[in-house]
Amino acid sequence: MEHNPISTHGIPEEQPIASAAAEVTYPPKFTREKKPVNVWLQSAVSLAAYLVLGYYIFNSYKMLLVVTGIVLMHELGHFFAMKYYRYRDLGIFFIPLLGAYVSGSKREVSQKQSAVILLAGPLPGMILGIGFLLLEQYTQQSYFPFNVALSQIAAFLIFLNLINLLPIYPLDGGQLLNRVFLDEDGILSKIFVFVSIALMCLAAWKIHYILLIFPVMMLLRLRGDSQMNTLDKRIDESDINADVSYEEMSDRDYWEMRKILIEEHADFKNLNPGPPYQYSEREEKVMTTIQSLLHRHLIQDVSIAGKIFIFLIWVAALASPWLIEMDLSAFSKFGF
Repeated sequence: MEHNPISTHGIPEEQPIASAAAEVTYPPKFTREKKPVNVWLQSAVSLAAYLVLGYYIFNSYKMLLVVTGIVLMHELGHFFAMKYYRYRDLGIFFIPLLGAYVSGSKREVSQKQSAVILLAGPLPGMILGIGFLLLEQYTQQSYFPFNVALSQIAAFLIFLNLINLLPIYPLDGGQLLNRVFLDEDGILSKIFVFVSIALMCLAAWKIHYILLIFPVMMLLRLRGDSQMNTLDKRIDESDINADVSYEEMSDRDYWEMRKILIEEHADFKNLNPGPPYQYSEREEKVMTTIQSLLHRHLIQDVSIAGKIFIFLIWVAALASPWLIEMDLSAFSKFGF
């Protein structure tokens, strides 16, 4: 007959519960093997590809160098602003036939800093272009640096940066509108992104089919964001602390988040969620995905007055060709 063991004091002894007594041991979270990565070498390679393919468009190395210089100046504006605000892993990468971009990471993203970074790309180029036009206008002389008319260089400076200021995502103007004036997670932001995709498709139809790469990339990103939202909900419902940096993340939270990732993400279905907890051959991609799932903080530090000020600068930059009574026929060479 079964009976409970009795202590010397006549009180039943508690029976150990095996599941509670067994503690789970989590191995350390995955860390990427430190390899010497020369970001600037990668940038140089992308620049070389950009120049080689760009030559087939311009058929003039002088104009190609002028346009490349304008693009580089634009990206350096973003780069130095991001460096000033202590973004990490910075690099400038050129996309042949399309342009360039600056990559960097930061966990806490400020609206004010974002506005400065986004405007730091196009504004210097537009100011320089306007300065070149005024120089010729007031000196009544023509200048030909690199045997290219200064007025033509000014037109490129103003046009390329003006295009970037348009309120179309993912151009600088579109990102500015989305980050500072719209709620990035709200319905208006999503409508704005879909409208931008439609406008990009229209531009590709009117100008060149290669521009379709932008709406295609945006659609793929939206698909990825939808999958990430599902993962976010699962993580929020668990006891995982995603409000930390990857360095601060506990080993336990890494493996528990990894388990959710395997259950919900199609790319990782064939991995073993554990226990036993073991790294897979694709652990670096797992780590990168987990890093993207950790919460980023958007600091809404722009007041109403600040938004009005940013809006006025933006509108003034867009209207600058008309404000200085620029000969808009200079834009005809761009197909406008």
